Amino acid sequence: MHPGFRGKHARRVLGIFTSPHSSQPLLPLVDPISTDQAPAPAGHYSQGIAHGQLIYVSGQLPIDPATGAKSQGSLAEQTRLVLQNVDAILRAGGSSLQHTLKLTVYISDIAHWDEVNRVYAEMLGEHKPARAIVPTRELHFGLGIEIDAVAAIP
Repeated sequence: MHPGFRGKHARRVLGIFTSPHSSQPLLPLVDPISTDQAPAPAGHYSQGIAHGQLIYVSGQLPIDPATGAKSQGSLAEQTRLVLQNVDAILRAGGSSLQHTLKLTVYISDIAHWDEVNRVYAEMLGEHKPARAIVPTRELHFGLGIEIDAVAAIP
């Protein structure tokens, strides 16, 4: 039985965990993910949440987790740092960028799409998850990029 399911006596029937005392399915636990290898949350949210065999990563900004410094580098440098932060959270939850299913990339100027796409391709290699790039006027702290993700736990 997957450790994310309630009840030490739960049983699996047709892919759904149920209690031996009821035919109602048991819902997977919602487990917060926290790591010092990614920036600490600045508000009322978790870095990530594991639910069943999925991890949901909150939007990550280009912030150095060791110093808390906000990257003022090029958008390529900011993109690399954000993807490293996303990967750190995924790894803390038992996954990685190579198991991402969907990423949403928010950029402050669509003119930077090629630069973001180049770093994204370098870091993800042959893995091509679903993705949306959303141009937006302004991101928190005046930064150039934010990424959230959904990944499978292998």
